[in-house]
Amino acid sequence: MKPTNYHLFDFLDFDLDLSKNESLWKACAPSSVEEKDGDIHITVPFQKQILSNDMAADTTAPRENHTLILRQYGPKITRVFMGFEELDMSDESEMLMLTERVEKMPLKSVLKDGEWIISTADGITRAVINMREPLLDRWSTLLPDPQETIDLRLYPDGKREIRLAAYDHFSPPRYDALPIAYCKMDGGNERATLSFECTHDECFGGTGERFAKMDLSGRTFFLKNQDGQGVNNVRTYKNIPFYVSSRLYGTFYHTTSHCKLSLAGHSTRSVQFMSYQPLIDAFLIGGDSFEEIIRGYRDLTGYPSMPPLWSFGIWMSRMTYFSADEVNGICDHLREEHYPCDVIHMDTGWFRTDWLCEWKFNEERFPDPEGFIHSLKDRGFRVSLWQLPYVAKDAAQIDEAVANDYIAPITKIQESEGSNFSALDYAGTIDFTYPAATEWYKGLLKNLLDMGVVCIKTDFGENIHMDAMYKGMSPELLNNLYALLYQKAAYEITKDVTGDGIVWARAAWAGCQRYPLHWGGDSCSSWDGLAGSLKGGLHFGLSGFAFWSHDVPGFHTLPNFMNSVVSDDVYLRWTQFGVFSSHMRYHGTNKREPWHYPTIAQSVKKWWKLRYALIPYILQESRKATESGSTIVQAMIFHNADDPTCYHIDDQYYFGDSFLVAPVMNSENRRDIYLPEGEWVDFFTAEKVTGGRWLKNKEVTMENMPVYVRPGSIIPFYPEPVDCTDDMDLSKTINLTIDDSFRGIWNEKLFN
Repeated sequence: MKPTNYHLFDFLDFDLDLSKNESLWKACAPSSVEEKDGDIHITVPFQKQILSNDMAADTTAPRENHTLILRQYGPKITRVFMGFEELDMSDESEMLMLTERVEKMPLKSVLKDGEWIISTADGITRAVINMREPLLDRWSTLLPDPQETIDLRLYPDGKREIRLAAYDHFSPPRYDALPIAYCKMDGGNERATLSFECTHDECFGGTGERFAKMDLSGRTFFLKNQDGQGVNNVRTYKNIPFYVSSRLYGTFYHTTSHCKLSLAGHSTRSVQFMSYQPLIDAFLIGGDSFEEIIRGYRDLTGYPSMPPLWSFGIWMSRMTYFSADEVNGICDHLREEHYPCDVIHMDTGWFRTDWLCEWKFNEERFPDPEGFIHSLKDRGFRVSLWQLPYVAKDAAQIDEAVANDYIAPITKIQESEGSNFSALDYAGTIDFTYPAATEWYKGLLKNLLDMGVVCIKTDFGENIHMDAMYKGMSPELLNNLYALLYQKAAYEITKDVTGDGIVWARAAWAGCQRYPLHWGGDSCSSWDGLAGSLKGGLHFGLSGFAFWSHDVPGFHTLPNFMNSVVSDDVYLRWTQFGVFSSHMRYHGTNKREPWHYPTIAQSVKKWWKLRYALIPYILQESRKATESGSTIVQAMIFHNADDPTCYHIDDQYYFGDSFLVAPVMNSENRRDIYLPEGEWVDFFTAEKVTGGRWLKNKEVTMENMPVYVRPGSIIPFYPEPVDCTDDMDLSKTINLTIDDSFRGIWNEKLFN
């Protein structure tokens, strides 16, 4: 749709010719404020608007009253709730997993000098409602006065002010944002909007795996999960209704509906949220650092669990391996040449027919799957398997699934929206809102896990059949939540059978961080694919997720999707990026094993050895991330919230708390590097550098990459070569101290 540059159409989605029977209702000044069970209930009248470019009150319609509820959770979280159509506030939902830190703090209110002051028992002000009339110096009646509005300021941590956008307009009829409003429409499509003021220099991050610049200011996003089909476009696999601000607060919108989020996009004065559900439910989280804000978000939605040791080793895969003989040959090659590796992943080719997911091994090409899996385990290889949450019309389970409503009945045929390379007809989506269907699905996985499989790749899940009848909720509310229900089921059965809680997932919504781990989707094997992947990972880390990976060296090729050649420099530079990532998996549409790149194979092996040497450090940082608001791949602002430059850097990052990493993303072997204030040491050359400046056009040989540590840092390090993590005795871990005796990592005994 062409933009009109009018708020009513471009953000609130009203019909352009205003022919539909829909109406807009805008919040007025509160008529009462009262305390109820420790919450503050604010009665807010809403006035119907005349629908036109220039808004005006429709005074022929009586006002409607709705209740805005404020609740304080602990010292730094304020909840703002308004349920239209009698939707009630609850602490129970699939997204919420409140910790003991999220303790309700009773609120009290007092009217003083024309303001309602809302505070906790400790005397800290948490909200102020301004009931005074605006000051005027009237000299003209050419334009109407602004409409009555709600003027509410919130202080979730008692310090930072977050104010509703009460007066975001040009002249009073020409609004660019509304503080609170809702839209009615016969036959559905009701929606609600909430807006906060923002400053001219405010920066934003998060919102999911966003393949965009570091500062999201000026952008508007439609939060509907879909197959991203790459990492260089506006589509994304992982929308998370949570953002962080440079003013050191975050907002979590507690909803599963499709929604819009405009971060100073439709108006540079406002952050605007609209839910395609008549509901406002926002948690505002204050903090003195991004780590603290994200910890607050995890206190609401759950903490990541700790992945198993073996998962931090190398995963080897491609799309796809087709037989036990092929896999055994690759594993033999890895061991014979001492390429350390822990996991063999089998993608779409282990079934009777490629892509035809039946959760069963092909009996001809895998005649003894259990014996095959155990023989691999004896050699230190664990097996991961691909599958998806749809049942094809030709699958062995289709009759059972249809007869028992394990897949939601479809009311009409829809075309696939995702990357279904097989052209299979997926007859239905497994209905995870139906407990019997969830248990049936877990049973399919249990058969494989009982054989010795250790991880299920929970691929897809961004799109569901929208013209289907799910037992638990409408498809419009299930679409985004589906990833959480899907991954939870796979995670739980995997942990029950193997003892290790892990999946390998592509889609995500709020709460999915509890079920690691996630990877970045189908990136191109190119420099822009690498850059787009990192951007997504940085925003994902700001969205509450600790563990994130990507396909090394990208998933597909150009110009021919499956058949073009991956260049040596992309393969090696992406390998380096993988070493300094939460998890490291090789995967893609063609050859991924390093010996197919003979000119760089030995260098790749050296980087793999470095990966295993760093596993004690990665374990240390991972444990920290499961107990705090930290993440493994950290945006620069994690440690430099007071450095304006860092809000605009999306091609370098912190790897845990000790390493600053700047991947090379070009064939010229050069890049600009920003070092924040302080002293730094090059991890590979031991060169000492003073920060607070750019290193411009720095040359970086293929043998190295820009990685820096602070002097005095202590890096847990495994000093011996291994073939897999089964060979590691972590009691042998040493501490690598970055002091005057440090000569660069390649000079350590392990690499000589």
